[in-house]
Amino acid sequence: MRVHFIAIGGSVMHQLAIALIDKGYQVSGSDDEIFEPALGNLSRKGILPGKMGWFPEKITPGLDAVILGMHAKDDNPELKKARELNLKIYSFPEYIFQESRNKKRVVVGGSHGKTTTTSMIMHVLKGCGKDFDYMVGARLAGFENAVRITDAPVIICEGDEYPASALEKRPKFHFLFPHIAVITGIAWDHINVFPTFDFYLEQFRIFIRMIEPGGLLIFNETDKILSGLAESVQPPVRKAGYGIPDHRIRDGKTVLLLENITRELKVFGTHNLLNLQAAWMVCRELGVGAAEFLNQVSGFSGASKRLELLAEKENTRVYRDFAHAPSKVKATIAAMKEQFPQRRLIAVLELHTFSSLQAAFMPEYKDVLDPADKALLYYSGHALELKRLPPLDPEMVRKGFDKEGLEIISSAQELSQWLSAQSYENTNLLLMSSGNFDGLDIATFAQEITA
Repeated sequence: MRVHFIAIGGSVMHQLAIALIDKGYQVSGSDDEIFEPALGNLSRKGILPGKMGWFPEKITPGLDAVILGMHAKDDNPELKKARELNLKIYSFPEYIFQESRNKKRVVVGGSHGKTTTTSMIMHVLKGCGKDFDYMVGARLAGFENAVRITDAPVIICEGDEYPASALEKRPKFHFLFPHIAVITGIAWDHINVFPTFDFYLEQFRIFIRMIEPGGLLIFNETDKILSGLAESVQPPVRKAGYGIPDHRIRDGKTVLLLENITRELKVFGTHNLLNLQAAWMVCRELGVGAAEFLNQVSGFSGASKRLELLAEKENTRVYRDFAHAPSKVKATIAAMKEQFPQRRLIAVLELHTFSSLQAAFMPEYKDVLDPADKALLYYSGHALELKRLPPLDPEMVRKGFDKEGLEIISSAQELSQWLSAQSYENTNLLLMSSGNFDGLDIATFAQEITA
């Protein structure tokens, strides 16, 4: 097979390219800019483009497939050539489906928790010696890459609701046709793509209709909106709701009870317990028993940037989390307060996504920071410029969040100074962002305050 990637440098695109190289395919690609870690990963596999840019001459009649990344525009010269030659052009998820037509497909969707739930399933299956392929949106300990494509009988996919490509505006998870579908919860996000909640909700209705006959929908029944959607499921598709599993919190540790077996967990929080229960129901459907599930999941420490412990000392911990949407921020803060009720919590949130930088979206964040003892919001003019958004009025932000004492900073230098000026005695620091706080070295800072 000869496959060419247009926009090969994407975070998941380059991982698929590597997976196909490992499968023995001939892979080529182009991009107008590639950054680390994609740069180094592609270079090590010998498929880093020699020059940056678009080169129509790379598109030849002998190609079996052209895979189009989100970064590529619809007027891309390589895409134009591929159309002229009438080649098979796929978005990333369309191609994943082509490679997994004969596999049992597990797809984990939802507004929050899908990366962690997918990672939990992968962690358990690997520990149980199961052979499976996968696609996940984060780095996971024990897995070299974020995508694996082999001849395995099962594939575990994180199902994103964001558009598939510049050509195909439908959500990625509409192309995967699961035999086992998970929906972890629904909360409006991506308002640049889904301008109303009803439009956003419709994408999940469609996803449910795409479950294969005889397949299974596993859904979070604590989410009233999602439970309402699940009522539409009719045979031959099956459905199974889940809630928070039996557990207790002891000395800052969460202990899980499953079928009269107990294990101490490394992860914590109601949202992670829900994710774990969904993962258990998937693994059980794939033939994993309760004892082996608990033995494996007890060692799961989380996906990258998902309540990731950066540093700690006796009475201080620093966590980093990918939380950015209102529901994610709320769940993460609740988890911290539940796990460490006697400790002060300083919560720092970076507004970085298109939705979170919109004045009209601010009311969605009302009260989400309230449980924090001290809270700070950070957003930069640079992020607004990149997304071609107008300046964001701090008072509009403050009114939307409606958090007493909320501090707002828009300079990375001021943020660094603010963090350094805080007292961290008997305190946890929670840093939440889908970005990187404009390059602030969070890991080093975490080590310094816990030294």
